[in-house]
Amino acid sequence: MTLVTAIVVAFDSAEALPECLGALKAEGLPVIVVDNASTDDTVVVAERCGAQMIRNAKNEGYGRANNLGARAAASEFVLVVNPDCIVGQGSVAALLDAARRYPDAGLFAPRIVEPDGRVFYQPRSLLSSYLPNPDGKLVLPEGEACAPFFSGACFLVRRDLFLRLGGFDENIFLFYEDDDLCRRVADAGAALVYVPQAVVRHARGKSTGAKPGRVFKSRWHQAWSRAYVSRKYNLPNPAPVMFAINALKTLGVSLTLQRGLIERYGGSAAGAYASLSGRTALEEEGLS
Repeated sequence: MTLVTAIVVAFDSAEALPECLGALKAEGLPVIVVDNASTDDTVVVAERCGAQMIRNAKNEGYGRANNLGARAAASEFVLVVNPDCIVGQGSVAALLDAARRYPDAGLFAPRIVEPDGRVFYQPRSLLSSYLPNPDGKLVLPEGEACAPFFSGACFLVRRDLFLRLGGFDENIFLFYEDDDLCRRVADAGAALVYVPQAVVRHARGKSTGAKPGRVFKSRWHQAWSRAYVSRKYNLPNPAPVMFAINALKTLGVSLTLQRGLIERYGGSAAGAYASLSGRTALEEEGLS
């Protein structure tokens, strides 16, 4: 059995893929690229780089597409990697070494470095049942450490555990699927381990090319998913407040004719309203 398979979910990611897939190839990993109906040269680029392809007729969303890749893999572990992540030399070996040393752990997260050199580390999560960190104070661990949540941009997970838990929640199209998965891994009694000697560079926001309307859609799903996971774990519903605040902001910025701000606040208001109205993310994307 193959030890690790990398899963890369792509959507109009032709620009980011060559460096991402090149780094994975240098690590000796087989790669499955799940293409979410890209309109650019994503498929051509991925095939040229030697990746196995799964081509979706429609954009299935981040979590659903990763689940397809994980089910298609034949390996003990899967490495979930965003197209705008570049896995550093020796990082996969470091993650696997941690998995060997911590057999009771299920998910292993590398040190993610942003373009400005800042280390991304999630100081708190909406879904944290312990270590809530209400002030959001960020303190980076000095070495390997357990934590309740890690970024979904790149992580190693035991494939059998991932599939046993149902993978990512397929009701979520985008956003908070990583928080939800980490919560379920922890609730299943498996530790989540930070492995800082494994380094991944993250060119944040470069996974998908910019197009009109994408900011609106992104903010729609961010608001809807926040409300969804809050209800899922019996937390206070944030949708009423999100709708009110962002509807007012949309009215305010509409006078400025700044498209980006109108999409940002309008998308958040629309996503919150959809949640209040009982509309699902899958219905919004024509997937229901």
